Amino acid sequence: MRDVPTLRTSVRPPYAAYLRVYEPLAAFREPERSYWQGYAAARRGPDGLAGATALEEAQRRLADLIAVPPMAVPEQESRDAFVHEADGVTYLCPWRTRLRSWLALEGLQELLPRPLLDAVVPPLVREQAEADWERWRAQNPDGRPWILTSTWNVPVRWFLLFGAEEREFAPGQLEQGVAPEQSGGAKRRTAPVLRYRTPMAQARRRVARGYRVLRESLDEGPLVAGVEEVGRWLEEFHPRSMVELDYGGLVHAIPQEGLADDHSVQEVAEGIAALRDGDGVRAGRSYRAVTERWHRVQELQYAN
Repeated sequence: MRDVPTLRTSVRPPYAAYLRVYEPLAAFREPERSYWQGYAAARRGPDGLAGATALEEAQRRLADLIAVPPMAVPEQESRDAFVHEADGVTYLCPWRTRLRSWLALEGLQELLPRPLLDAVVPPLVREQAEADWERWRAQNPDGRPWILTSTWNVPVRWFLLFGAEEREFAPGQLEQGVAPEQSGGAKRRTAPVLRYRTPMAQARRRVARGYRVLRESLDEGPLVAGVEEVGRWLEEFHPRSMVELDYGGLVHAIPQEGLADDHSVQEVAEGIAALRDGDGVRAGRSYRAVTERWHRVQELQYAN
């Protein structure tokens, strides 16, 4: 996986954040294990592993969506993955773009009014996608995505999985060696990167502790239910996996100074600690700091 991807196109990724699970090769059964082993080996270069990038996936999906008629769900499942190597172990996070497209289409139908939905994804296209989705679920009752996506926001529950010390921030830099005629006469910057990575065991422990504190301190609601849901999702994967929170395309919506000052993981951890200590005032202050920051980001989707 390229640790600091460079944006070299006018097509930007969606304004979305991603929660990804990277499983070790040992987690995959044959013949899939051999396929991913060959996939990773084919992408090994002098600088290490370099799997497909989020930008490449976004470009492919954009090509599907602007087709006539639009292809809401790919006809075939993706055979690509994000690749990461740590301590001599190769980890893979399969895209599973077809599965994620079905899930996204379900969410879209709940979000958009029918006239707008029909304009974006015509009824006949949706009917075919829904029929394929039903058949796939019948054949794959245990199927689950390796990647969760959130547009214009990072859900508070995702921050629970990580520690402040796992924060990785790389500001955008002016590209070197780009000829003026290639950049329209202006210097281009690489995209900033803000992400967290943690071992699966740590993520599960943090979620379990946070869930216990929230259950004891708050009434049942979306936050408590959401933490329980993400905890169940983590249980579906190999215990030696890696978990990653990637701000993804949101780095293009948030000013670089805002990214540098974003310590949402630390603030959520402080809020949970305050709840555990019975300090509701301090907990409320931490929660407001996080939710107000992300409310400002969400409002950008309505800006011209």
